Amino acid sequence: MKKKVLFYTVIPAVITTLAITAFCKADTNIAEAKNDSIIKDNVTIAGVDVSGMTKEEADEALQQALADYGEEEIKLKAGEKEIVITPKDAGFSIANADVTQKAVLYGNTGNLLQRYRDEKDISAGKEKNFDLAYTADAQMIENFLTEKKSEIETGTVDGSLKHENGQFSFVAGKPGIAVKTSESVAAIKNYLENELPNGAEKEIDLVVEETKPRGTEEELSQVKDLLGSFSTDFSTSSAGRAQNVKNGASKVNGHLIYPGDTFSVGDAIHPCTVENGYTIAMAYENGQSVESVGGGICQVSTTMYNAVIRAELEVVTRAAHSMTVSYVKPSMDAAISDGSKDFKFKNNQEYPVYIEMYTGGGIIYANVYGKETRPANRQVTFESEILETTEPQTIISADSSQPIGTVTRTSGSPHTGYKARLLKIVTVDGVEQSRKVYNNSVYRATNATYSVGTASSNPEAVAQINAAIATNDINTIKATAAQWSDSAIASRASETTQQPAESESAPAGGDASAGATGGQ
Repeated sequence: MKKKVLFYTVIPAVITTLAITAFCKADTNIAEAKNDSIIKDNVTIAGVDVSGMTKEEADEALQQALADYGEEEIKLKAGEKEIVITPKDAGFSIANADVTQKAVLYGNTGNLLQRYRDEKDISAGKEKNFDLAYTADAQMIENFLTEKKSEIETGTVDGSLKHENGQFSFVAGKPGIAVKTSESVAAIKNYLENELPNGAEKEIDLVVEETKPRGTEEELSQVKDLLGSFSTDFSTSSAGRAQNVKNGASKVNGHLIYPGDTFSVGDAIHPCTVENGYTIAMAYENGQSVESVGGGICQVSTTMYNAVIRAELEVVTRAAHSMTVSYVKPSMDAAISDGSKDFKFKNNQEYPVYIEMYTGGGIIYANVYGKETRPANRQVTFESEILETTEPQTIISADSSQPIGTVTRTSGSPHTGYKARLLKIVTVDGVEQSRKVYNNSVYRATNATYSVGTASSNPEAVAQINAAIATNDINTIKATAAQWSDSAIASRASETTQQPAESESAPAGGDASAGATGGQ
């Protein structure tokens, strides 16, 4: 009998539990389907009050808070240097964007027990906060660091030399600081995602490494042998051109080039501006002589070129002038022009080389010092060889807008054109071992051009001057112009008019000279 009572007691309890569970599940489904769009009171997301908001309004509030975060200035430190980054620069954003949906569902979803608890908390004024998760873009951070590296890294200063009074002295270098990009990106990303939202100090120490300078005193003490030298004369230059040569030489002087490094003469002496110590002087441009700030600096690069090839360093870039120059033979020049032509050479030696340039007495000197490793009985010389010559032409054109007889030179001085090459000759104990072509150069011929005026009201004069132009001989043209200019024609006309008046003054039928005598 007791067993029956237990049976009838358990069965209703089971049925009731199953019914409640089913009801709760059904109620949850109903609540999830209902999904009320207004957030309950006392609900915050990362401290931002979103009570009474719709999901869209909550999203907007969070984006505004994120925008405020985005302008925060965070110091990035590397040794004594620092720059500033903002979360916006790093692509800072919310990782769990569905948090506003969870805020909307708070108190409106879950089983009866969960909803009961939520309602009690809400009624009691208890705050419900939803945390935000953040993320930062590693690629944006890397791009930012790459762009700003020059502002935060401390460059290494290699050991160098001074050459004074014929003696070298050692100048110690200084270590630098280099940013380790990948490690620093990770540090910034971790800070933004985990520390910045918690009110941490807005400062990050970047991951850096010390870079050691090249050139110990022992190594640089090996630099003492003269490997190659050359000089050129600029004593007949104008004052402006001489100033440019001296200024350019001072900017090349004193450079120490380590093994494997390339030196650009253009980078050393440019820009050619008044602010950089240059002035206006004649220079070559497109086969013509023109006035230019820095005119004459090609003599600096040319002198350096000849010292470098005698030191047998590697020539990386060299260009000939458009026309030949007076201070070296063809193919021995090295033109330089801002943005288009440069002279670059590489230190192909095992030791550093020191470049010396100076001027004195109208001469520019270039010396290359290093450690001599070539045999003493081996000599290197260079010869210029002309392969082809093109003489300049005289080109004369008629100009009907100018008075007849006007002869105007419309070009600079004529230049002979050449095809040339430079030969490198190696001898050992005076015996030639090799003779090789070192470079090839082409120099254009520059013609002499003249304009001759042909405007005149006298048809014969026009015909005469055109006939002279056809001869293409400037001396013939000048002689004809002198004879048929308007002033020359007018002078002849005046003489013709005066001659008959003089004959009429003599006695008729008598001797003019006798009449004059008798008059005394």
